[in-house]
Amino acid sequence: MITRFAEVDPVSPDPKIIEEAGELIRNGGLVAFPTETVYGLGGDAFKAESSKKIYAAKGRPSDNPLIVHIADPEAAEKAASDIPETYWLLADAFWPGPLTMIIKKSEAMPEETTGGLDTVAIRLPSHPVAAALIKASGGYIAAPSANASGRPSPTSAKHVKEDLDGRIDMIIDGGSCSIGLESTIVDLSSGKPQILRPGFITKEMLEDVLGEVELDPTLLKPSAGRPKAPGMRYRHYAPQGEMHIYIGEQQAVSERINSELDKAKAYGKRCGVICTEETRDKYEADSVVSVGSRDDVKGAAAEIYAVLRDFDDKGIEVICSEAFSEEGYGLALMNRLYKACGYQVVRV
Repeated sequence: MITRFAEVDPVSPDPKIIEEAGELIRNGGLVAFPTETVYGLGGDAFKAESSKKIYAAKGRPSDNPLIVHIADPEAAEKAASDIPETYWLLADAFWPGPLTMIIKKSEAMPEETTGGLDTVAIRLPSHPVAAALIKASGGYIAAPSANASGRPSPTSAKHVKEDLDGRIDMIIDGGSCSIGLESTIVDLSSGKPQILRPGFITKEMLEDVLGEVELDPTLLKPSAGRPKAPGMRYRHYAPQGEMHIYIGEQQAVSERINSELDKAKAYGKRCGVICTEETRDKYEADSVVSVGSRDDVKGAAAEIYAVLRDFDDKGIEVICSEAFSEEGYGLALMNRLYKACGYQVVRV
């Protein structure tokens, strides 16, 4: 398969390119496109064969549901049934934006799209390219992240090309994604609302609208049980090198990381460090990358997947990462880092 590449203005995309991409999706093809979170790999949500193609292109387990991207909140009435009042409250507060809601699916929604579950995950993205493409394709795009399963999620078209060139019909290059981490997922399908994946929309923000919101206890502690979200059961966001996160008092963490770097260098290993502006001068390695100020969690989150992919490009074999606060949006960043390193955490 020859993958077509098309660069568009991220604010005012070329209508001809959007229409071409929409027609591909309507005819059962796959198109990668930018959202405000990460790049998505889109197919027609109501075509079972399109969802099967998405799983095949990514190498994704077929029990890992796809998120259905819609053009307006009312579009959920075709994709879902028994829509709760909490859906409308959150839609009014946070859509368009980086929030995915899980509700009961309709009979019309294929199980191939929902991973065999009786629920459907729905999101209304704010990115102008995504919004235009959803409308051009018929209003319902099933789209997970546009990467090979298990790899760091793509925040640029370059990342998509690295993983999926020759495996999908088209890649729309709309520049870098502003948020850089996947959407928050909140389950509204039964009982008290529960966050299954943390993201830019934090627990505190959700509670301002709904009152008490639960957090899946396995998000930061896998020993707490089996994750409710099927996607959280698999290793995600992983670089090729062996990665550890170091948690503790800053001076002690820096000393421990330098000790581990010395050991790795003695074996001829290529080493990388993920740190902040406040500590970057403390390390010597093949690649020392600051993700910004320790006080700017949003900035760090926007950079983290690109950093992991850059380490792969440089052949980094050992990765040492500082930890970040787990408060607010920091919960989402640390969740992704824990998944990336396979929960290999060193408490100093």
